Amino acid sequence: MNVLLVAAGAALGAPLRYLTDRAVQGMHDAAFPFGTFVVNVAGSALLGFLVALPAGDGAMAFLGSGFCGALSTYSTFGYETLRLIQNGARLLAAVNVAAGVAAGLAAAGCGALLARLVTG
Repeated sequence: MNVLLVAAGAALGAPLRYLTDRAVQGMHDAAFPFGTFVVNVAGSALLGFLVALPAGDGAMAFLGSGFCGALSTYSTFGYETLRLIQNGARLLAAVNVAAGVAAGLAAAGCGALLARLVTG
């Protein structure tokens, strides 16, 4: 049953990631992958929030593994970082890695803190 919940969550998260990524990237005429950065930080914040809530296995399968797993994208992060390096934008690649990891961790922490504040 959990595998179906993961698949259903991913079916919602993946198109949202794609649409958000394209919309955000379309607002910037830059080599930096702003779209992937935004979806990864948002996914980290939401997952941090969810993990701090008392939720059952089904909810975590659907929202955590499925939706957040498909919303955020480590593979695209890696690909875009490699592409920056190949295009000679090594500084942007380093900024992408450092900012992506730091912002993702901070967002997860803020999400968890928000969940604790909301649930008392």
